[in-house]
Amino acid sequence: MNTHAYAAQNATSPLTPFHFERRNPGPHDVQIQILFCGVCHTDVHIARNEWHGTTYPCVPGHEIVGRVTGVGLHVKKFKEGDIAAIGCMVDSCRECENCKEDLEQFCEKGATFTYNAPDKQSPGSITYGGYSESIVADEAFVLKVPANLDLAAAAPLLCAGITTYSPLRHFKVAKGQKVGIVGLGGLGHMGVKLAKAMGARVVVFSTSPNKVQDALRLGADEVVMSKSEDEMKKHLNSFHFILDTVSAKHDINAYLVLLKRDGTLTQVGVPPEPLSVQVDSLIFGRRNFSGSLIGGIKETQEMLDFCGRHNITSDIELIPIQKINEAYSRLVKNDVKYRFVIDMGSLKKTS
Repeated sequence: MNTHAYAAQNATSPLTPFHFERRNPGPHDVQIQILFCGVCHTDVHIARNEWHGTTYPCVPGHEIVGRVTGVGLHVKKFKEGDIAAIGCMVDSCRECENCKEDLEQFCEKGATFTYNAPDKQSPGSITYGGYSESIVADEAFVLKVPANLDLAAAAPLLCAGITTYSPLRHFKVAKGQKVGIVGLGGLGHMGVKLAKAMGARVVVFSTSPNKVQDALRLGADEVVMSKSEDEMKKHLNSFHFILDTVSAKHDINAYLVLLKRDGTLTQVGVPPEPLSVQVDSLIFGRRNFSGSLIGGIKETQEMLDFCGRHNITSDIELIPIQKINEAYSRLVKNDVKYRFVIDMGSLKKTS
């Protein structure tokens, strides 16, 4: 079916109106009218080919919330009119060890990401994402949104939410633990809310004094200026877990030494250059340095349900699709608190 969207035609062009053909729903497919789509920094990287390997035209968007408008004959979990969501993946092999353990993001044959990935359902074509009026996906990769959540503010949970929830959950963050969140952006502000809801004492590390009040408003118990040696020294050997959301070059060792014995620092931000780890930062304290990539579908649903119980959503700025290029420019400057979300109803004005 003919679908209206916004796409990048090459690495340097602005996103502009674009039309393409979506497949019709198959027996196991759910068709969704997209209501809201979050804007992730990954969208900027891929649209501008900063990570290389972008196929054009590129329709970004993997934080999708919408209304079900059609279901295949064998679909059991959804019916027309339901609110549904799609995150970073729309398919995987479903047969490898990782897929069978509900870790589709680590699919050994390669997960099918929501955009800019070879589409298994339409051989020879590329997946197109959420900056569009509708999307079709297998029900196994479609998620339910708790009814009490604001739909626009829930959209970023599909990437920023699961990216921060998954490592917090995997490393069993719990009541009474001390947890650090490095950086207070789109990922960091979600990390604060989730860690606090899990019962942790939350400390935010930032380089910006003007973010102190906001961090406290979001639920942080304390804010540390990471450029202050004195402030950092006060926290040596004291953290059970640290989540690092920073995607710029920084000294990772300054945070590793803040971990307690057997503590873990998990990196979810992707700096453009390698981080240099001093091995003694790990050895003296038996500390762990790990990475984490989004989460599987089962865990993403668990995260949405958790957010429903605790009434957690992202802090957003709602924009029309016509302002997407301005939003990209502002996102690169960290000029948003804390996530742009596109009102996809605005697409009708273009199409």
